[in-house]
Amino acid sequence: IAAMAVNVFFTAVSADSLSRHDMLGWINDSLQSNFGKIEELCSGAAYCQFMDMLFPDHNCVQMKKVKFGAMHEHEFLNNFKILQLSFKKMGVDKFVPIDKLVKGKFQDNFEFVQWFKRFFDANYDGCEYDALAMRGGEPMGKGASKLGGGQRRPIAASRPAPSRPLASRPAARPTQNRTASKPASNNNAGQIDELCLQLENMRSTTEGVEKERDFYFSKLRDIEILCQQNEEEGPLMQSILDILYATDDAEGTPVVEEDDAEY
Repeated sequence: IAAMAVNVFFTAVSADSLSRHDMLGWINDSLQSNFGKIEELCSGAAYCQFMDMLFPDHNCVQMKKVKFGAMHEHEFLNNFKILQLSFKKMGVDKFVPIDKLVKGKFQDNFEFVQWFKRFFDANYDGCEYDALAMRGGEPMGKGASKLGGGQRRPIAASRPAPSRPLASRPAARPTQNRTASKPASNNNAGQIDELCLQLENMRSTTEGVEKERDFYFSKLRDIEILCQQNEEEGPLMQSILDILYATDDAEGTPVVEEDDAEY
């Protein structure tokens, strides 16, 4: 069966990527939700409803099984399994790093939603969709209880239908006044988000290096203990200890005497 969805593969942060604030604005306007942080997307509920919005005639998401008020990891897992099934049904060729997303860390969730935004733009046909009604009036997002029925318009009412496939970002979608009036601040926000991602990558690299360092240090410690316990066995053990205790400076480097070189 041929894939019914337009697949996208470009995921790198670029100049036309939305900042976290604009991304949340797009999500909340589209789904009549009230997410306050990117990390809240770890519930997976938003993605499930977006798939229902994109492919309403294919029944790719069983909306009644989606836990829109999910608060715990096992509920997040339930939603992401539903998302995976919808991906499979629609031929979406994308690996979903569920084990990372459900932990609620900014970097993992921001990278995934950036990809999903591009996927959405490539597949959305502009059809009207009442998100709040489609999920039975259930609130979504930690501030969603403040929403009333019809308080936010469906995405199709505020944006013309894009052609397929779209560019990575729809043109002229001023979801909030500050978006249109302060483009410089949006650029700064995008730069901040990119720097945050770079910082998280460096932290992850540092943690990996520290783990590797500790691993090899423990091995050297085991060798040291073994040599100390068998120091009387011969000069080989002492030579190994000399290497272990050697410092970077020349004075600390052990010197092997010619008489001791042969053993």
